[in-house]
Amino acid sequence: MNDPVDANLIAAYLSAHPDFFNQFPELLTTLSITHPHGTHAISITERQVLSMRDKVHLLEGKLAELIRFGEENDSISEKMHKLSLDIISARDINELLAVLALHLREGFAVPHHVVRIWNTPEQPVSDGLKQEIDNLMHPSCGALRIEEAYSWFGEAAAHLKSFAAVPLRGQHTVGLLVLGSEDPKRFYPEMGTLYLERLGQLIGAALTRMA
Repeated sequence: MNDPVDANLIAAYLSAHPDFFNQFPELLTTLSITHPHGTHAISITERQVLSMRDKVHLLEGKLAELIRFGEENDSISEKMHKLSLDIISARDINELLAVLALHLREGFAVPHHVVRIWNTPEQPVSDGLKQEIDNLMHPSCGALRIEEAYSWFGEAAAHLKSFAAVPLRGQHTVGLLVLGSEDPKRFYPEMGTLYLERLGQLIGAALTRMA
């Protein structure tokens, strides 16, 4: 039908009378439209079936994604729980740092990290950096904006493409944890930082207790 007025009138009529095809069911098999994934014609009934299949496939995909995210979240929660127990059990700062390194490397596949604890003479940190981290409300992910921290990674710094800067806080900021990855997509600005924030609080509380 080439007349747009007639087509609009028919469309309006069908919208106003949704039971039309109940009165004329034979039309469902005689009317045809183009296949959504091809050029041949199919009946309206076939088109409805295809539409339902597409919706089912879409829902199945979303469900699979939710299940995958749930499994990943459960896995991270379990790893965080084990790390928390070991950090709580650490008797001194050296043991705490050793436990942290082990879990980051083997549990979270993060082999590159550095920790700086404020007021440690052998690892001095500038007052400007301390102030910057104190003002950092949440972990920062993506490019490393803290130039001073690049040197902490030594020769590995040239190969690292993404970072996460995690303030270590007890009652106040006591240090900084920086994670580095050779994968540019491992740490990115839009990623969730809840677990990183909790990790920073956990380590910060432990350091405060050991001070």
